[in-house]
Amino acid sequence: MTNEPMDRLDQLLAERACERLLIDFLHRLDLGEPASVADLFTPDGTWEWPEGERRIEGRDALRAYFASRPADRLSRRMCSNILVDIHSPTTATAISYFATYRVDGWTGGILPPRLPANAGHYEDTFRHEDGRWLLASRTLHLAFGGPTERLRPAEAPAARD
Repeated sequence: MTNEPMDRLDQLLAERACERLLIDFLHRLDLGEPASVADLFTPDGTWEWPEGERRIEGRDALRAYFASRPADRLSRRMCSNILVDIHSPTTATAISYFATYRVDGWTGGILPPRLPANAGHYEDTFRHEDGRWLLASRTLHLAFGGPTERLRPAEAPAARD
């Protein structure tokens, strides 16, 4: 990638747009409609986990992948240390750290604290297309990880009045 000179304000606006895109990604997975995460990618965008040899390519495949999230999954993702580098008016990269808290079998209510299911970092590439920044690729690198815990029915908290 080349580093083309940019106006400082344009560079700051591009950095903020990319940061916001990453935050929107997490909110859609945890609090919104997971399948809509595909709309944040370029039409040929990719999601990859090299350690798990998983690679999903293209918006349709990404939509199906994220829509397959279990309906009873409760998750919260914490993301920090977002560092965006703008390389040109249409290309950028970023790296950010994450920790994911996640259980399946959730029926509502507050759960006792748990350790994160995984932690690591993302490496992202962006393209500016049709007036907005989109993810061209997102690669997940796990430093710590394990299976998603499945709650037993007795562990699910009782509904509150």
